[in-house]
Parts: sequence; structure tokens; C-alpha cells
Amino acid sequence: MTHAHAALESVLHQWVNQPASREFFQTPDFHRLLDLELAAEPTCRAFGITPENAVAALQRRSHLLQTLYPALNTFCCDHLGWSTCPLATLWTLWLPLVLQLQQLRTHLNRPLIQGILGGQGTGKSTLVAILAFILHQLGCSACCLSLDDLYKTYAERQQLQQSDPRLRWRGPPGTHDVQLGWQVLQQFRANRLPVWVPRFDKSAYDGLGDRNTPEQVTQADIVFFEGWFVGVRPIAPEIFDTAPAPIVTAADRAFARDINAKLYEYLPLWKQLDRLIVLYPQDYRISQQWRLQAEQQMKAAGRSGMSDDEIYQFVEYFWRSLHPDLFIQPMLHLGHADLAIEVGIDHSPRLIYSPQQKTAA
Repeated sequence: MTHAHAALESVLHQWVNQPASREFFQTPDFHRLLDLELAAEPTCRAFGITPENAVAALQRRSHLLQTLYPALNTFCCDHLGWSTCPLATLWTLWLPLVLQLQQLRTHLNRPLIQGILGGQGTGKSTLVAILAFILHQLGCSACCLSLDDLYKTYAERQQLQQSDPRLRWRGPPGTHDVQLGWQVLQQFRANRLPVWVPRFDKSAYDGLGDRNTPEQVTQADIVFFEGWFVGVRPIAPEIFDTAPAPIVTAADRAFARDINAKLYEYLPLWKQLDRLIVLYPQDYRISQQWRLQAEQQMKAAGRSGMSDDEIYQFVEYFWRSLHPDLFIQPMLHLGHADLAIEVGIDHSPRLIYSPQQKTAA
């Protein structure tokens, strides 16, 4: 946690544990919140906070904080297994993002389709769960769809692996039913409710997974569509001539080029998104450490998991498929996202900004 985050946590902790009071907005603590807010200029620009509207925006956020914190803290403890709700993240990211999504939704006569891209361990599923919970508390309905829900059936993937043994794990481009995803998002965009949303059971066939019973969604103000390469675009094939490790052999480069070509099939699906959020670690190699920690926790809880060597192979397989340095960072530099969140090793947001505004500047 950064020094600024620690200071913010301290002020917010005092605020949520005292009765709501209009006098708070005249205290040094509130002015400290205001100073910390305006000091984070990229975040302010991303959420439309200016020196002129900051006081009103923070007053509204303060009221939401006190209203929502007890229920959200319980949710984080009971459903996410956390010891407490991280107040600094709630204040700097979750609340302003929910308010932004609500505002954007009011300009549409249909559900807002929010894409969320994030690699392993970046917290995309957790972010979706928390945003959906907060929206529900505010009287809005949210539907959560994962790229994983669009996997081809077990039988289809068995045939796919026989035709291309390089697809040893589900996940890379080519292992999804893109047309199914396009049809689902099209129905939401056309406001043709109810929508039968596909679901995938990862435990079926001894962990190989298969389609499950679809879920009927009768109401949705916001649709979250998350996945590890949601919104990723193909790049020039010659870039792989000098690709970073673990793309080191001719076979690696051929596989990376073939996977890259498969991304063209996903472009019609990405066009259904209204917005895109990108979560990325401060160093993409952290995801390997996160995966090791997750597997160790599973084993400690008595569940089976992969060995360390299997985890290294698994993570590097996805780096060979779509290397973060080749696909994610260029997206941000080109402004192909509405919001970017750099995630620290402790999973907390280190930097929140709009790549589009940064590119324009």
C-alpha cells in the first residue's frame, strides 16, 4: 500500500465509523480527502473530477460511502473471504466507477455493455462482483458474462485439439463460440429481454469443462463482459520475429502468429462493447506468482491443484498465445481503452487513468 493509500485509509476509517454529519465537510479530514483526490490527476481526469466540481462530487461519494459500506464490508468478508473491505479502493475506484457507469447508462435506452480485460490474478472477476453488488444496492441490475462462458462444448474442443494439438488448454482465441457471444450481446443491445446467457461448468469432465444450463436474465441495466483478452486486437505478424520470451523458438513464433490471426474472428464481438476497462499488473510476470499463491491456497484448503512446474507451463502457455508486452501495452499506448488500472503486487490499484485522454494529451 502506498503512503497516499495509507493516509486515505486512515481518514476514511474515521469517517465510516462516526455518525453521518454535515459538519464533516467542514473538517480538516474532508479537506485532506479533497487534497488527496485532486493530487491524483490521472484518476480525476478519468472520472471527470475537476477543482470546480470536486467538493460536490466528494460530498456525494461520502454519503454513498457511509450508506453502502456496512453491506459491502459484509459482502467482502462473506463472499470474497477478505478480512475487511479496502476503503481506499472503494473510495478511489469502485464508487466513482459505479457513478460513472450509472451516468453513462442514463444516456442509453438499453443496457450498457462494459468490457473488462484482465490477465490472471488482476481481479477482473472480483471487480465485476463488487460493481454488481454496489449497483444492486443502488437499485440497478447488472448481468455478468465471462469470456469463459463462451467456450466451445467439450466435444467441440476435443475435436479442436485433435486437429491442432497445440491447443492443449482451453482459453486462447479459437476455443470460444464467438457467434454465440455476439448473439447474446446483440440481444442486450437491442433490449430484447429476457436473454438466455450461456454458462460454463469448469468442473465437468474432470476439470476439462463443458456448457452448463443457460441463465435467463430478465433485467439488466449494465452488462459486464470480462475475460483475459476481451477487446484485444490482432497485431502485425512481423512483430513476432523479435518477440520476447517465452516466444523463443520457430514453433513458438508460428503458434503466436496463428493465435494472433484468430483474433480477427473476435472483432465483431468486441464491437458490441460500449466501453473497455483494462486491468494490468505493474509487471506481467507477477501473474505467475499470483497463480502459485492461488494453487497453494487451494491445496491448503484440501483441494487438488497443479504442481509448481505445471503452473509455470500453464502461465507461459498463455504468454506464448498473447504476450502482454505485445498486445496489452500497445492497446493502452494507442488509447484503445476507456479506463486503465495498474494493479500492484498486493492486488490494489496503483494507477487509474484514461488511456484515451493520455493519448490525446
